[in-house]
Amino acid sequence: MPRYRTGKTLSLPWLLPVFALAALILLAGCQMQPPEPADEDKVAIDRMLQLIDERLDVAPVVARSKWNSGAAIEAPEREAQILDRVAAEAAEAGVDDAFAREFFEKQFDASKQIQRRLHLRWVQEGRGPFASPPDLAEEVRPVLDRLTPQLIDALGDMQRIARVEGAGRYLETRARVLVQDDFDGEPRAVALAPLMERMAR
Repeated sequence: MPRYRTGKTLSLPWLLPVFALAALILLAGCQMQPPEPADEDKVAIDRMLQLIDERLDVAPVVARSKWNSGAAIEAPEREAQILDRVAAEAAEAGVDDAFAREFFEKQFDASKQIQRRLHLRWVQEGRGPFASPPDLAEEVRPVLDRLTPQLIDALGDMQRIARVEGAGRYLETRARVLVQDDFDGEPRAVALAPLMERMAR
């Protein structure tokens, strides 16, 4: 039992208000904790972030191939075709086609941002061609073709989770762990923008 310097023991009735106040403070602290999504929603968000990271990881490979071939980083006609196909596939999967189109457009933008930054670096370094350039048709497009339906499926989860309180905070926090932060995180921010705009904080 706590004691005054006089050596007198505090009586139990005097301590009860102290315990009650401490309990109220602890309860208030618990209530101030921001809400978090359910575990299954966290798993879905993590999966989406891992897929985004895997897609961004393809960008340096594309950059090396285009560096060697001299092909332009921008490919608007091909991108438009892919976006039309993605929107149609998303609609069939029950995903808002406008949401899917915006999301994939930002994935293209993030990838091109990485490619441009790498090409600028290589120009400044005076770099020559790479010894073993990757083949876009054989090495890159199969990866992207595999990731596209997985990302569409993950978008369906994001569409469902969008209004879950705390989903946006969780997405933002986990993105720093699961998505690469090349070039000060700028491509990551671009890739995540459509999700961040929809997710409840």
